[in-house]
Amino acid sequence: MSVDMAVKVLDESINQIVLIKLKGSKTIRGNLLGFDQHMNLLLDSSEEVPAEGEPISLGSIVVRGDNVVMISPPPPPQN
Repeated sequence: MSVDMAVKVLDESINQIVLIKLKGSKTIRGNLLGFDQHMNLLLDSSEEVPAEGEPISLGSIVVRGDNVVMISPPPPPQN
């Protein structure tokens, strides 16, 4: 995926819930408020999603782009 395409997908995901996979096998879900050219992400109402057990509330956080392995945008709207 080109950088332009990645930026377009992130732009379309602003103010929506995204799923972020991080180095070290952590997964975070939250409302994407913004991002920058380094892929640093600003998330609101975020929570860590463990493999087992209840999600852990994190609130508003900044995720450093160099820790991000994958960003899953929200599903497309259903017709």
